[in-house]
Amino acid sequence: MKAEQKGENAFVLTGEENRFVEPRCLENRFNAIAAECKIDSVTFHSLRHTFATRCVELGFDIKSLSEILGHASVNITLNRYVHPSMELKQKNMNMLSSFLTMI
Repeated sequence: MKAEQKGENAFVLTGEENRFVEPRCLENRFNAIAAECKIDSVTFHSLRHTFATRCVELGFDIKSLSEILGHASVNITLNRYVHPSMELKQKNMNMLSSFLTMI
């Protein structure tokens, strides 16, 4: 299936400016696909958590990410949505170690 967008102000999922997908319909479709695939441990909202975490892992600055997610403050983004992996924590500690050996 090829997506076609009619105009730069078109909604992403419909490709049209005056037609959008109702959020509950999108969530219901997601849940149906997850059930069909026998994936019961994922929710539609978990995609948001994954998005935020991956953005942090890629080096997004937290303020920009917070605004993209529509949060009132950076603290909400950090405390509720960002769950750094052990690998990311190790990478950060290695960067610090490299820095400290240079001084």
